[in-house]
Amino acid sequence: MIVVTAEQMREMDRLTIQKYGVPSLALMERAGEAIAQAILKSFPRHAQKGVLIVAGKGNNGGDGLVVARLLKKKRIPCEVALLARKEELSTDAAHNLRAFLKLKGKMAEISVSNLDLLGQRMSKNGLIVDAILGTGVKNEVRGLFADAITLINASGLPIVAVDIPSGLDTDRGTPLGVAVQAEMTVALGFPKIGEVIYPGLNFVGELVVADIGIDDRAVAEVAPKTELLDRETIRRLVPHRQPDTHKGTYGHLLVVAGSRGKTGAAILACRAAMRAGAGLVTLAAPRSLNNIFASSLVEVMTEPLRDNDTEQMEPLSDDDWRHILERKNVVLFGPGIGVNETTQNSLRWLLRNLDMPWVIDADGLNNLALEVERLRHAKIPPVLTPHPGEMARLTGKSTATVNADRVEVARSFAVERHCHLVLKGARTVIATAEGKVFINPSGNPGMASGGMGDVMAGMLGALLGQGLSPEDAMKLGVYLHGFVGDHVAAERGTIGLVASDIVQALPEGLRALASPLP
Repeated sequence: MIVVTAEQMREMDRLTIQKYGVPSLALMERAGEAIAQAILKSFPRHAQKGVLIVAGKGNNGGDGLVVARLLKKKRIPCEVALLARKEELSTDAAHNLRAFLKLKGKMAEISVSNLDLLGQRMSKNGLIVDAILGTGVKNEVRGLFADAITLINASGLPIVAVDIPSGLDTDRGTPLGVAVQAEMTVALGFPKIGEVIYPGLNFVGELVVADIGIDDRAVAEVAPKTELLDRETIRRLVPHRQPDTHKGTYGHLLVVAGSRGKTGAAILACRAAMRAGAGLVTLAAPRSLNNIFASSLVEVMTEPLRDNDTEQMEPLSDDDWRHILERKNVVLFGPGIGVNETTQNSLRWLLRNLDMPWVIDADGLNNLALEVERLRHAKIPPVLTPHPGEMARLTGKSTATVNADRVEVARSFAVERHCHLVLKGARTVIATAEGKVFINPSGNPGMASGGMGDVMAGMLGALLGQGLSPEDAMKLGVYLHGFVGDHVAAERGTIGLVASDIVQALPEGLRALASPLP
């Protein structure tokens, strides 16, 4: 499903109206129809008690005024609280106010001096329509609007937001000082990025998307590059096995991982890769740890590496690398390898020479952060899998700054550094080197536990080895990771869910995901 920025939505509106001849009033009418239908479908009893449309002076308010007229025509008690003077309304909003008043609709102008009137009107109704502010708001909400939003949130009534909850940043999903806490939001045309990521999700409630007649040619011209992943799209990416195949058909993954105290990271990554369908997996790890790995990974081959007395890998020569890469078609570098001169040199060699798909995870990212400028010169753009803290180190920003604008941080880094990126967290963000972004809706808080990232890294390596493109491997791997986590949590609960639970459930998760929806 396409999701858009405020600027993209405005441009699609403009093209639809000015270039493709759809009257702006027609778009507003369709918007109002969709919102009215959503109210009557989801809140019929509340609507019968009365609907209060709280409207601003712009086109968001105009959409709300259409809702008022249509509900009144259906004999639903409704009234309008206008947070402006009638003379201040946009042209289309003024048109729809006149149409509402012709039906003898009730309207009150609300100002700072009579704000108590808004509270009185809320107490007489059963539902509120938030039509105050639209997608164009960028600055902190203050004054009358802020006071009205605070009153609305305190009303205890269900709130249906028009297009976006008033006060919510359209692109980042952050409240601009104060934002409406909606029970339902009817997104007009397309969902906005801020409505499908945190913290915006906490304000949107149920998200309904309404087709208001945006011309397909306008969409094609704007060409939004952000999507919300969905099960039906991802289902088609699950690999299907033909009868006349063998283990070599499904890839040979080299995992370079592990050091003293971090053997679990390597083990989880290898097990996840096998469960995600890799034909063969070889673990290259410090020789002194080989007995641990060999006894824990019976289906995985090991490539013992020279190590030092701290059980970290020793430097590898060109010949060493050529040997361990022989007959491999994908590499995972980083889980639990530590950060030292040898691991840094290893990463430099791979950036300079590796000519196959690869994933950099965990300590691999911490090594990369020490000289991130080398990334754009990689022979093959790698898939990076940072959590927000690792992303902060890669970008030189704070973790708070990364989390405040996850989509744009991920997109700009992937494009500028010519890599593919999985920025982990609630609603993981996937970004490609070409600037496309995908937001993942699967997953749950139970997955906030150690080792989950190692599992995902192993899954991504396995999918790349089976021939999926980096984009498709990231989309399937990330969605599947959360999808399986959701199934496990539904059976066992979110507390106490561990990474090994995901590994064990991967085959069943793949089977379920590949099945058509009932």
